[in-house]
Amino acid sequence: MTTARRRALVLVSVIAVAVAIIGNTPTAHAAPATLPDGFLWGVSSSGFQSEGSSPDSNWRRYIEQGKTDDRIGSSVDFRHRYRDDIALAQRLGVKVYRVGVEWARVEPRPGVIDRTELAYYDSVIAAIVAAGMRPMITLDHWVYPGWVEDRGGWANPSTPSLWLRNARRIVDRYSRFHPLWITINEPAYYVVQQIRMGSLAPTQAPTMLNRLEAVHREIYDHIHRRDPSAMVSSNSAYIPTVEPLIDAAFLDRIADKLDFVGFDYYYSVSLRNTDTWHAATEDTWRAPVAADGLYYALRDYGRRFPGKPVYVVESGMPTRDGAPRPDGYRRGDHLRDLVYWLQRARGDGIDVIGYNYWSLTDNYEWGSYTPRFGLYTVNVKTDPSLTRRPTDAVAAFRDITAHNGVGATYRPTRPAEFCSLVAAPASCTQPVR
Repeated sequence: MTTARRRALVLVSVIAVAVAIIGNTPTAHAAPATLPDGFLWGVSSSGFQSEGSSPDSNWRRYIEQGKTDDRIGSSVDFRHRYRDDIALAQRLGVKVYRVGVEWARVEPRPGVIDRTELAYYDSVIAAIVAAGMRPMITLDHWVYPGWVEDRGGWANPSTPSLWLRNARRIVDRYSRFHPLWITINEPAYYVVQQIRMGSLAPTQAPTMLNRLEAVHREIYDHIHRRDPSAMVSSNSAYIPTVEPLIDAAFLDRIADKLDFVGFDYYYSVSLRNTDTWHAATEDTWRAPVAADGLYYALRDYGRRFPGKPVYVVESGMPTRDGAPRPDGYRRGDHLRDLVYWLQRARGDGIDVIGYNYWSLTDNYEWGSYTPRFGLYTVNVKTDPSLTRRPTDAVAAFRDITAHNGVGATYRPTRPAEFCSLVAAPASCTQPVR
């Protein structure tokens, strides 16, 4: 082959690649779809992370054993400031407030029920309802009583029956409010955390997953006996590219016991930005958070679970101690961009029914106060008053709830990623138009 022919072939190849790239480059110019009047805007939180004054539990022990960067202390003191925080959520215009009811508070010793703590949760749920919001109640957000840890945690075959005894108690108490239910928060990552903290041997991971599946099934049926129209799920943590493999270990196995597919979306990955690995380090604020990835996660679940509505149970963006992110993305812009892509997914036929922001306030991020996710920032380590200070996303969210989404003329502040790998390969080979 002559040099000239080689050059010609190289040129043709380059042109072909360029045409393919141009043809597959997603655009961000389409109008977002109008959302239904009943769309559920909400905020998310968890008991242990926000309440403070923590009773004896597996996670308090991890902290006391020096396995975390920060001690939890008072956290943001939701335990005593819940009425004010619920009022903040009400002023945002949201319709759903996600909270956890902590087993460790309710049953501090085997078979001993703390009526004071039950009364506290009664007041929390009643305040949410009085504020015109629907509770979303999480039964297990990775925390269980210290006495269960003494018995081996999820490695002990008696834990499922103990868990169900408590969960039935909570369901029986609050089903009359017709809450949304999350049985187990991020079950796959729950197992990972148990292994990381030394409460579970790696070889016992399949056993724990089997036991989580069993209790989910049992409590799902119990919830529906109490409230036949209940909406129940177990939210997954959407891990870019590999989520279908992770779901095979749990979510796929409980598909017949899900009223909606709930999931959490935070981080993205693409050919241009592969720094998602930071999400698994202490530098979570360095992980990419491209908003168009939410579209692909929604589309992925819509395709894999046809006929089931989809709910974004958690979504947000971390900063380091509230400082600007290295990529310059502002919380309010990121929120509006996420909602744009959610509306695009709805317009493309994905039955997305709700979106919760994580979180209303900064809180204890499983070992550290450095990552900040709150609509309201709280300087736990430096501000004894624990003042809630609004970020720019507060005004953004109020506008979103007031208009039920971003307007028809809104366009994302950042272009869609070239060859997003959030739900690869389809997110790259079938980019959103």
